[in-house]
Amino acid sequence: MKALRHRLRQLRSINELKPNPNSYPSKKTLTQRNQSFNNYDKPRPVGDSDIKQWNMAISAHMRNSQLDSALHVFNLMPRRSSVSYNAMISGYLMNGRFDLARNLFDEMPERDLVSWNVMISGCVRNNNLAAARELFEKMPERDVVSWNAMLSGYAQNGCIGEARNIFDRMPYKNSISWNALLATYVQNGRMEEACRLFESKSDWDLVSWNCLMGGFVKKKMLVDARRVFDRIPFRDKISWNTIITGYAQNGEIEEARRLFNESPVRDVFTWTAMVSGYVQNGLVDEAREIFEEMPQKNAVSWNAMIAGYVQCKRMDMARKLFEEMPCRDVTTWNTMITGYAQIGEIAYARDFFDRMPRRDTVSWAAMIAGYAQSGYSEEALWLFVEMKRDGERLNRSSFACALSTCAHIVALELGNQLHGRLVKAGYESGSFVGNALLLMYCKCGGIEEACSAFAEIMEKDIVSWNTMIAGYARHGFGIEALKIFELMKATGVKPNDTTMIGVLSACSHAGLVDRGMEYFYSMNQDYGITVNSRHYTCMVDLLGRAGRLDEAQKLIRNMPFEPDAATWGALLGASRIHGNTKLAETAAELIFEMEPENAGMYVLLSNLYAASGRWGDVRKMRLKMRDTGVKKVPGYSWLEVQNKIHTFSVGDACHPDRDKIYAYLEELDLKMKREGYVSSTNLILHDVNEEEKEHMLKYHSEKLAVAYGILSIPAGRPIRVIKNLRACEDCHNAIKYISKIVGRLIILRDSNRFHHFREGSCSCGDYW
Repeated sequence: MKALRHRLRQLRSINELKPNPNSYPSKKTLTQRNQSFNNYDKPRPVGDSDIKQWNMAISAHMRNSQLDSALHVFNLMPRRSSVSYNAMISGYLMNGRFDLARNLFDEMPERDLVSWNVMISGCVRNNNLAAARELFEKMPERDVVSWNAMLSGYAQNGCIGEARNIFDRMPYKNSISWNALLATYVQNGRMEEACRLFESKSDWDLVSWNCLMGGFVKKKMLVDARRVFDRIPFRDKISWNTIITGYAQNGEIEEARRLFNESPVRDVFTWTAMVSGYVQNGLVDEAREIFEEMPQKNAVSWNAMIAGYVQCKRMDMARKLFEEMPCRDVTTWNTMITGYAQIGEIAYARDFFDRMPRRDTVSWAAMIAGYAQSGYSEEALWLFVEMKRDGERLNRSSFACALSTCAHIVALELGNQLHGRLVKAGYESGSFVGNALLLMYCKCGGIEEACSAFAEIMEKDIVSWNTMIAGYARHGFGIEALKIFELMKATGVKPNDTTMIGVLSACSHAGLVDRGMEYFYSMNQDYGITVNSRHYTCMVDLLGRAGRLDEAQKLIRNMPFEPDAATWGALLGASRIHGNTKLAETAAELIFEMEPENAGMYVLLSNLYAASGRWGDVRKMRLKMRDTGVKKVPGYSWLEVQNKIHTFSVGDACHPDRDKIYAYLEELDLKMKREGYVSSTNLILHDVNEEEKEHMLKYHSEKLAVAYGILSIPAGRPIRVIKNLRACEDCHNAIKYISKIVGRLIILRDSNRFHHFREGSCSCGDYW
């Protein structure tokens, strides 16, 4: 009797704790309920109403993300029903613990239809369609919920054929089934199939009409969208907003305004659609008029107006509106950061970034991109590191900006570390980040790594192909570049003008004159590409390097437009290579008229005079440079060792390992001379004796960098050196000997191309 009274008191306690259906129980209530359950000293017979109370407690804990408490209650239950298991499984899935849900499902002594449906839906949400399909096929019985769960799973993952197969097998379809398949076609741009499905049924609801119309708007098929709009039996706000947005976003702002005026009811989204439409069509003042007329505004409205001013670079107006905005969100701050960064006001951008109450990945990416685009490469990389330390998830944009910065400053080791991180994040196969990674490796001298990165990109776009072609071309692997070009065409990707610049450059760097001419004269007929000045410059370079200077001049004379400084520069460079002083002087004079401050052209002509022994003309060129205020850009080389950049200038005396480097160069110089090396003293622009000329050549910046690389970088690893100017002929020749003597791969990037030195030869074939 005493035990019975105790039991009744416990049941009353449970009933008193029964949650209000309109609110979740507090943590205090849940704690009390747990204490009530913990008071059971031994299992007792429990009725269905009692089990219901236990199940409700489990669900309440799960809704509050108290998984351990829910499991504790579940384990205390004297008897469990399938509903108890289902509550636990649903709770685990709700809290993202698919593994625990699946384990419990597999342990269930008896499953009902709800159990199967819950688990299948969980697999779908976890993007595990294979597991969902396996469970679906094992089900002893199915209802329309089961079929719709599988249909929705395939639909959400773009598996159109599988979704249609499930739809056709369904013994009974409801509106959810029809709408799911329609949405699948629409979301994947399969509008013809969507229309056929739509016409096969007459009693579609308004959601379906709006879905079909929205699909046409997304595909910019406004005529079809309007046809659907006109057929809708009863239109709601979404119908009007969709068609107005469609016209506004596609440049038909007058028709959008007419429909806006006709709309029987307008909400904030209708007004915002018009503001955005005017902004996207560059009509910011008209957008402001609509904005001022709005009866009510939300954050989207304000952001659209501010974005309009940012796009027009009217940052004063954007800032004024920003200060007036009562409901700023993270998008507002990001827009202002982007706006200031785009006009080079990086200090203002950083001020907004620092004042943000909350940042997201877009905020970090915008600031990193701002630094990178403004030339603050070091700051961009430091901010990337800070973003990681701050615990912010690195997104595609931040990775792309950081990789582009590594490419700009040629920081390969850091780029390799970023590659490892983006692989962990699962971004390496996408074209957006994949292209940035590809460019980084190409610019940093890792052509083999670039080839691997290119292969990893699942869906290559035109940028992917062009980057790989240009990369091979700059590294001197012309044949490989042309193989990529042929593969590109075979996969159905149409070349563009940038593609052909890469192809012609590949032919030029590899000396493939006939193939280059064939591509040049057929590009318009074969690919519909109009030849521009950059294509002509490539051809002048191609013919000039091959010594066919007369043909290069003829090509320039027959150009359909006036040649620019780059074209004449290609001819001047070719004239220097082949010692044609007269032609070089003609080209140089034309360049000086177009670009009087182009120091590189003065140096090229001076080199040619010096090589010909015309010291009087060398002095005249120096005087001309002084009189016109042109200063020669000092040459320097650098390399990366253990994440640190080491920079050298000619005769550098500042490096802490200077004595060791110079001693090693003396040792190398003796070994090179034994192998047959002779200094190219004719390149010295000073009228001094041969011994002094040799001494001046010995300590060029690229030689110092290569020597330090050999001393500092472990054997077996390439030595990668970057030079800001074109590598001189003597250094090029010397590094070939050095690569043979030390048995190392030396990669030198100058202002024109990459040189891969191995076993005494260079990838350029001495053709640069």
